[in-house]
Amino acid sequence: MILTTPAFKNGEPIPKKFTCEGGDINPGLRIENMPQGVKSLALIMEDPDAPGATFVHWIVWNIDPAAAFVKEESKPSRSIEGTNSAAKIGYTGPCPPPGKPHHYFFKVYALDADMDLMPGATRQEFEEALAGHVLAEAELMGTYARE
Repeated sequence: MILTTPAFKNGEPIPKKFTCEGGDINPGLRIENMPQGVKSLALIMEDPDAPGATFVHWIVWNIDPAAAFVKEESKPSRSIEGTNSAAKIGYTGPCPPPGKPHHYFFKVYALDADMDLMPGATRQEFEEALAGHVLAEAELMGTYARE
């Protein structure tokens, strides 16, 4: 499986419009080469460089695999969003402390079933629901630094 975005190449800086210093909107994401038998997709975006603990920026599940493209500034069709580390439901863009760049990982999972989670579920609940259902996964990494 492959995860890409028209907004930046893997390993390159995330444009400001997708951060707290810009529009704070999600980039468009393209999911390709899904395995046979995929029933739904799940996505998490996180920053392992955050002070203290990994910061979760976005959790979304039950994404229709027929869509294969998450539009910029949108919640995927029929999907459900979880609570991020800012205690909000939905996407919150990169907003690291000034200084060195942080790494932001978008991870998509192809699943053999829909996830049975309530809106606003936490990362722990998300990870528990993934267990035993992942057919394939893909990752995209972007960086961002504030001056």
